[in-house]
Amino acid sequence: MITLYITRHGETEWNREKRMQGWLDSNLTENGIKNAVCLGERLKETELTAIFSSPSGRTKATTSLIRSERDIPVIYDENLREIKLGQWEGKTHSSIKEMYQTEFESFWNAPHLFTTVGGETFEETRARAIQVLNRIKREYKSGNILIVTHSVVIKCLYSFFKNSPIEALWDPPYIHDTSLTIVEMDENGFKLVLEGDTAHLESVNFI
Repeated sequence: MITLYITRHGETEWNREKRMQGWLDSNLTENGIKNAVCLGERLKETELTAIFSSPSGRTKATTSLIRSERDIPVIYDENLREIKLGQWEGKTHSSIKEMYQTEFESFWNAPHLFTTVGGETFEETRARAIQVLNRIKREYKSGNILIVTHSVVIKCLYSFFKNSPIEALWDPPYIHDTSLTIVEMDENGFKLVLEGDTAHLESVNFI
């Protein structure tokens, strides 16, 4: 059996500024760095076979912080990039809502209807996320695989695991930065063991 440990990158400057990132990038905040280190601590006793990471800067930085000094192979897979948002990338939520009101409304409330200039649909993003699962199945028979990616990609994976429609993409749980989802994968399918868990962040508040 393969166990997938799936996480989102740490908080970034653009997350804090409520800017859409997509395929563009911004640096991790101090909080994002701290949270990635905390997840690394949480997983330090888990023997990871490999780490699959989006090649975006924010995910690479998060991967490095989680991995720390451990000797774990890292595979950067383009299919783990965030949804491509074309002309929206780098713009604030409020400015996008003003300029692209119908599309912005679809993005959050009717994702199955969402389209944008120069970007991807949620269906296209889900299709490439599934390709990563198929690659892991081909290349590994067992082991623990960490996947470091982005919120929409994780939501797309959830819709696949749960066999739910794109319309329900934004249903709970919310994917906080460095939250942990654990999925068991075998020939019979997928079993969600843990969804969007942030216990490693909550414990920090008591120190």
